[in-house]
Amino acid sequence: MTQTSENVTWLTQEAYNKLKDELEYLTGPARTEIAAKIAAAREEGDLRENGGYHAAKEEQGKQELRVRQLTQLLENAQVGEAPASDDGTVAPGMVVTIAFDGDEDDTMTFLLASREYASSDVETYSPQSPLGSGVIGHKVGENAQYELPNGKKATVKILKAEPYSG
Repeated sequence: MTQTSENVTWLTQEAYNKLKDELEYLTGPARTEIAAKIAAAREEGDLRENGGYHAAKEEQGKQELRVRQLTQLLENAQVGEAPASDDGTVAPGMVVTIAFDGDEDDTMTFLLASREYASSDVETYSPQSPLGSGVIGHKVGENAQYELPNGKKATVKILKAEPYSG
């Protein structure tokens, strides 16, 4: 479900199975398909001017990167629900509502979880994102700071933090 300390990734059984199936496809049929594309493009002759060959090699590189990401994720996965905080402290696996600059009319609600657990019903932010890492460990009612892409700091107030029931 979510990333927590010590590189443990909490996944539901459904998310784990989905990622495992993707890995099996990428290391089996997908590798065979890309190898066939490369071989066919190689048969066309001069590789320096062969757009199909270069596109297939680029696709292969992206596919192998995803294989490494999935392998690492699944090696560090723990199936089940991430331990939720009972005292209103923001932790991975929670749906968090914040107010920007303390303005309770300018709010946002999001799930603090890894992108593999992204849900269509609520926006998802990674615990490693600037906002995610900025709010982790803060309690409801507290202010938290995080760094914007331009290097400036932004302050948010934690309005609500509840375990995700997805």
